[in-house]
Formats: sequence, C-alpha cells, structure tokens
Amino acid sequence: MTDDLDHHRSAPDDDLDELIHRGDLDGLVRMIDVRCSSRDWAGLLRVRDRSRHAVETGRQLWPAATLAEYRLALLATPEFVAAVLDESDGLSGRFTIGPLTEVAAQHHTWNELHSELDLGPRASFVAHERVLRGDRIDAPDLPAVLDLPLELQDWEPDYPLATYSDIGAEFPMPDLPDDWTDVEPLPSEMLDDEVDLAVRQLVEPWLTGSNGQADVVCVEGGVAEALGALGLRRARAVELDAATALSWLAWAGASGGAHGRRRGAAAGRFGAWWTLAALGDLIDDWPVPPEELGQLATELRWYRWDAHEPAMGWNLQLAVEDPAEDVAWAILARDAT
Repeated sequence: MTDDLDHHRSAPDDDLDELIHRGDLDGLVRMIDVRCSSRDWAGLLRVRDRSRHAVETGRQLWPAATLAEYRLALLATPEFVAAVLDESDGLSGRFTIGPLTEVAAQHHTWNELHSELDLGPRASFVAHERVLRGDRIDAPDLPAVLDLPLELQDWEPDYPLATYSDIGAEFPMPDLPDDWTDVEPLPSEMLDDEVDLAVRQLVEPWLTGSNGQADVVCVEGGVAEALGALGLRRARAVELDAATALSWLAWAGASGGAHGRRRGAAAGRFGAWWTLAALGDLIDDWPVPPEELGQLATELRWYRWDAHEPAMGWNLQLAVEDPAEDVAWAILARDAT
C-alpha cells in the first residue's frame, strides 16, 4: 500500500503544479473542493503534499495543505486517512481545527482503519476516540498512551463529541442544570493536595495557548467553605450527578478554549479520569482500576456554582464534596472569548 501511495503522490498533476507555482491559494481551495466532490483522494493527497513542500520555497500555502489533510482525515478512504496519520510525519494536523485522530474517528470505524495505521500513539488516540463513539476494541498491541480501558464503563457518561464538517466544527457543551440554590460562602483555611495541578493539566490549552485562568481550593468542610476560600461573598449552586460532572470535566479537557489547540475527546476523557483520581488521592496508584474510580465518582457530591454572573466564554465552575473525609474543593477555570 505504501508503494501505491508513493505512486499516487508522484503522479503528474500539471493543473496543481501551475497553482502551486503561482501561489494561488484561492485556486487551491477550489481544487480541494472539486477533488473532494469527485472523491479523488489521490489528487487531494498531492494537494496536501505539494502545498506543504511549497512552503519551504516561501509560498504561504499552509492553509491549503491544512485543509487538504483535514478533508482527507474526515472523508477519504482508510488508506488515505492513514497517510495523514503517518507516525513519522510530525507536521500533520498542526493547524487543523481539531486533532486529526479525532477528525478521522468521526466517520471511520476501528475495524476500517486499524489494518492501515501504524500501531503507534496516533493509532492509540484513534482507538480511544472510536471507543467514545461506541466501538469495542481488542487491540493488545496498541501502545498504552492513555492507560484507559478500550471500552466505556457503566458509570461513565455519554461524553460530548465534536461534529466535524467540510467547512467547520461544533464542540457542544454538556447540558447543565440551572435550578439554582443560594449558598452563603463561609470562611475556611485551605489544604494542600494534588487537585490544583490536575485541573491545570486538564485546561492547559486555556492557560498556555489562550487567555484563561484556573484556581482550585481544597478545604475542610463542604461547598460553602470551598466557595468562601475562593473569596466569594455570594454564590449559588446546583447539585450534579456524577455522570454530568465527568462529562463537563471531559469537555474542558478536550477543548482548546478561545485560542488554544484542541486536544480531542479522548484526551478529555483521560483528563476527567485523572482529575477524579486526584480527588480521591489516587494519582500514585495510576492506572486506577475502573471500578474503584466509578465507586469514588458516585460517593463524591458534585455541584455547579456561580457568583450570579453571566456565563461567558469557556468555563468550568465545579465544586466537589467528599463527605467521608469532610473535605471539599472549588474549581474555577475560565477562558474569555
């Protein structure tokens, strides 16, 4: 199959070469549309390859290369999807609207892709993305990139999934309840734990690739003390079930925020599990048995909170109580539009 792809890539393509020579970005975009419509995946791969190569000669054709490889990952047959997920190609997907592993998983099942993919980290991410879309995967040779089971657990939510199209994408938030109850924040002393670092890792693209902020406090007591430790004078909260809370954590972990790079739903699921492990002081025991994390999730009490302000941009405002240990956390992570 590699020899076939090499032949396709080197085939004569005078119309493409002329557009590349002129640096005609608009013409290349029109060509991409035409080749997608005719399902000319070999021709589309040549657009990707030759547009990328032209950048080395000073032609600013990255947008064409990026669009071509995005469309290949989304729409092409498995051998051409594998070509843009080549483990040796460190440039693929750098500028697309979502990670190519997530894009490819939208329309291609694991059974369709696995025989074409190199069994490296990208294949592992594709497998985990397909798990979130309902595949049950038996692939013992995949590298354990995420240390998560390749099947959804009974206690996990229906994670919010991106929907990619020819021209863009939608990244829905989970539905959150809003039947608020006022809470009077109470003074409390903060405790040290690992949840702050876990949350910062969860929303890292918001913090380093955008304009976001993150604050996490841990206190003795409950949600009122945790919100007081954030310095709030008034607040309100609504209790969440564990599945909704985990869905919200995973959405944040998948997102790039306003300007950061999206990491994808598989990374979001990992971030939710890792944060849950931090809440249970189980990081040193990673990977944690799924049933143990599931029991922890149901034993904790989860709350959405705010300070009577309008919700804007990307936000994760979650409070968590551990009744057995008489401790609570308040999480505030935001990124403006």
